[in-house]
Amino acid sequence: MKKIISVLLVALFLYSCSDYQAALKTEDVAVKFDVATKLYDAGKYSKAIRLFEQLAPAYRGKPAGEKLFYMYAQSCYKTKQYYLAGYQFDSFISGYPRSEKAEECAYLGAQSYSMLSPVYSIDQTDTFKAIEKIQGFIDRYPNSQYTAEANATSKKLNDKIERKVYENALEYNRISNYKSAIIALDNFIADYPGTPYKEKALYYKLDSAYSLAINSIPSKMEERLNTAKTSYNNLIKFKPNTEYKKKADEMLAQIDVELQKYNK
Repeated sequence: MKKIISVLLVALFLYSCSDYQAALKTEDVAVKFDVATKLYDAGKYSKAIRLFEQLAPAYRGKPAGEKLFYMYAQSCYKTKQYYLAGYQFDSFISGYPRSEKAEECAYLGAQSYSMLSPVYSIDQTDTFKAIEKIQGFIDRYPNSQYTAEANATSKKLNDKIERKVYENALEYNRISNYKSAIIALDNFIADYPGTPYKEKALYYKLDSAYSLAINSIPSKMEERLNTAKTSYNNLIKFKPNTEYKKKADEMLAQIDVELQKYNK
């Protein structure tokens, strides 16, 4: 019995393969469509995509193409071809804006772009595009069943941008470009007042202001020391028990020593 079942499975596999190969070669779009649909339903998305690619020109803009392009976009998404999936979902919405699948496709299209968002440390062009797509979906479908997931994705993407901006500002401190560090960290704190990186940003702004002051020429030192002291006060005001308290107090002590020279 096991041998018979094995033979039948092999025969079915060979038949399905030959069926697929025949569909690739035929000019009959109905046959292609039928085989592509069966492959899609069976979860064989990569094979289905090859047939969808062949069928697309014949069905584009036609009512019968709605099902085809939906399956095409879904197949790309399920095979993690997110650039192509995003494009296909966008095309579906453009071609079939009244479709009952439009909302789902708008969401999955936005999700496709979000999947292309890279780690925070590299260029974030794709992240900005994903944020735009996600926000566009939320604005268009505020009461969607996908709204909660879309908002969660939006927050994740915006957090990544926030981290990128913070790290870019911090990099000026790391390379001892203290003037630029102060400006960049100031801008970061102003643009992201509720950021979880605020304590760190305030500390590194102090560190930058202190380093700039201590290494200044005499004519600029007093002013910069006072600026550094203000940075210290801002950090302590924000978080009196900051994890950087010891280092900050050491800087303040040195600032006061240097300022005494001018008081005399």
